[in-house]
Amino acid sequence: MRLVIAECTLDYSGRLDTHLPRAVRLIIRKADGTVTVNADAGRQPLNWFPAPNDLNEAGDLWTLTNAKGERLVIQLHKILSDETVQLGDEPGLQKQGTEDELQTLLADRPEVLGEGVELVRREFPTSLGPVDLLCRDEEGTVAVEVKRSGGIDGVEQLTRYLDQLRGDIRLHPIRGIFAALTITPQAKTLAESRGIECREFDLDQLRGVESSDLKLF
Repeated sequence: MRLVIAECTLDYSGRLDTHLPRAVRLIIRKADGTVTVNADAGRQPLNWFPAPNDLNEAGDLWTLTNAKGERLVIQLHKILSDETVQLGDEPGLQKQGTEDELQTLLADRPEVLGEGVELVRREFPTSLGPVDLLCRDEEGTVAVEVKRSGGIDGVEQLTRYLDQLRGDIRLHPIRGIFAALTITPQAKTLAESRGIECREFDLDQLRGVESSDLKLF
């Protein structure tokens, strides 16, 4: 990424023609070719020229063009700073309250799924894919499907796992629990008709932060 701070003027032609008079601005050219021109005030760039584009850099004159016929001309009158920085790989946004976090918390505290529930294994393998949590309690085996947002598809998925797991006599008797942060009314109705329990959980409480009580349905 190239960061240039300079006194500059800009002229854009394309969907409409615009002109920015001489002032100090931050010009950012990303590795993919995207260029933004930024002022110290305001949330949005003054000008944004997306990739792909062609840059012709002739001394202090930058001319950018693209396949749409748009053109951005940046005249650098006085360069205050010109630096290229390698940012490295971007790991991406990590959302709080993800399905994986809920699965991890439930694996660490399986007792919140029901009295006497103990974890046997995470990602228990089947030919249809792994069951998120395989647990046991006094009544037998418990297969747990974990979703961030529980819908009908998740109930159908757990149903298929249960049908296959019932083929293993060592797991008898077996029941299912559908666990999520929120579960739709339609999914709850379908789960109930198939003998599957639904559990909605509050992540803050599972993390040990004071919050509302766990909700059991």
